[in-house]
Amino acid sequence: MSLDFIQSCIKDDMVAVDAVIRRSLHSEVVLVNQVADYIINSGGKRLRPALVLLSAGAFGKVTPVHHQLAAVVEFIHTATLLHDDVVDESAMRRGQATANTLFGNAASVLVGDFVYSRAFQMMVNVQNMRVMEILAEATNIIAEGEVLQLLNVHDADVTDEAYLKVIHYKTAKLFEAATRLGAVICNASTQDEQAMAEYGMRLGTAFQLIDDVLDLSGESADIGKNLGDDLAEGKPTMPLLIAMRRGNEQQKATIRRAIEQGGLDDLPAVLDAVIATDALTEVRRIAGEEAKKGQEAIAHLDPSNYRQALMELATFAVERNH
Repeated sequence: MSLDFIQSCIKDDMVAVDAVIRRSLHSEVVLVNQVADYIINSGGKRLRPALVLLSAGAFGKVTPVHHQLAAVVEFIHTATLLHDDVVDESAMRRGQATANTLFGNAASVLVGDFVYSRAFQMMVNVQNMRVMEILAEATNIIAEGEVLQLLNVHDADVTDEAYLKVIHYKTAKLFEAATRLGAVICNASTQDEQAMAEYGMRLGTAFQLIDDVLDLSGESADIGKNLGDDLAEGKPTMPLLIAMRRGNEQQKATIRRAIEQGGLDDLPAVLDAVIATDALTEVRRIAGEEAKKGQEAIAHLDPSNYRQALMELATFAVERNH
């Protein structure tokens, strides 16, 4: 499963979105331009803005307003990345040095604030109160998710439900907002808007669960960060929670110690335990169920290349290796 068909549906519109992004990021402050340009140009799948466009297409028409909102969604995502990397003390993202590594923590946080505030300027220009409600709520919940994740660090007793709540807040909420916006601007029915929102939430959840799998099984060159980064930070992800539940006493003790202490001293033993308990397969199964429910939510929409692309994107989210 590749992104080629998905990207082909919105190729011209993504060019328009990129033009909005570059035009809107300009600042008279040189350092703001340098940091913002670096993070925007450092790769990434542009999934969230793509979801705005695909959702709009599924309801009939992609407009310049959708281009604007796709850029807004990307800005919100970019700002969270700038802040996340400072909080997590990350050195690599998307296979490149993080902005905080190159420019320092202070610059990353402050430019993240600039990107956030520029996103809100742009959404106000759309002059649609529903749009502002959706994005304001999403931004607030994402921030809550960041705090919830911080509270869970080094806590090996986190429940599956508590961890999924972090995923829903921190990652899936922006996916949900992106798909909802496409529907809202096209004046879709309340039922169809909610269906598209559910698709986005399910897709975002599946996407993050597979990120958890790749953190313990991917190749650094593919996933754009070092293997075990989440473990090194003491984050209790779903594969670790499942492996602890299924493992023997020694495996449980090893994973608990790794989460509580952080670092990578126990990485080989943790990887062995995760493999022995088939935890990665179980997480992929859970992600697959989420993706399927997302597909079912929009199955009633009129057939189109856009709907097909959304269906295939859900499959890609689960089957990908990067």
